[in-house]
Amino acid sequence: MTVKGKVVVIAGASSSIGAATAKKLAAHGAKLFIGARREDLLKQQVEEITADGGEAAYKTVDVTDKSSVADFVKAAHDKYGKIDVMYNNAGVMPNSPLRDLKVEDWERAFQINVMGVLYGIAAALPIMKEQGFGHFIATDSNAGHVINPNAAIYSGTKFALRAIMDALRQEEGPNMIRSTIVSPGNVNTALWKTVGDPELQKKARAREEEIGLDPEDLANAVLYAIDQPENVGIDEILLRPTVQEN
Repeated sequence: MTVKGKVVVIAGASSSIGAATAKKLAAHGAKLFIGARREDLLKQQVEEITADGGEAAYKTVDVTDKSSVADFVKAAHDKYGKIDVMYNNAGVMPNSPLRDLKVEDWERAFQINVMGVLYGIAAALPIMKEQGFGHFIATDSNAGHVINPNAAIYSGTKFALRAIMDALRQEEGPNMIRSTIVSPGNVNTALWKTVGDPELQKKARAREEEIGLDPEDLANAVLYAIDQPENVGIDEILLRPTVQEN
């Protein structure tokens, strides 16, 4: 498999999709460098991966802080000498009606969901260009394709992410740097906790727990995207629970 031996850097790896992906890729021979704000969870993950025979290291990172992301990516490169994959996974879903004017939630969503990804690109792209290869992956969403009431901000960040990642594909594909977005529908994670409106939060939790995909389903999608020959670019994987309508 082409995953074996690749250095994969994951921002937003402390739980759910990021954690499942780190475990999955390590099991297939990748070298993981993971980051998030919660050091205790990162440390636990590294211990579990290494106990299973995998290779992993961690550094805390705040994706809203450009310098923090730059230090995180540099630490990964210093440790392994290359970066094959930069996976920007951190995200929030601050759903609420626009009339509630939760401006701070709006700002936080764009800072994490959009600027966090751009900071990751800014930190890793020069490394990839110098080494002559690389692969950016970002967790987008079904909400980047379908707009629903009360999700204007979340959808806005995910539509923006689609535009950014496709432009990156067009600009850097000729330099053998690939770009992939993984766009899930409902997934059974803790994302519902970031919903700003209490009633919408309850509905999101119930929906995710009732029909949501497992984080490992997303990990399988990321594995598929990475595990392709260098001449094959997987631009996007859109996956929903079979029973999800929109």
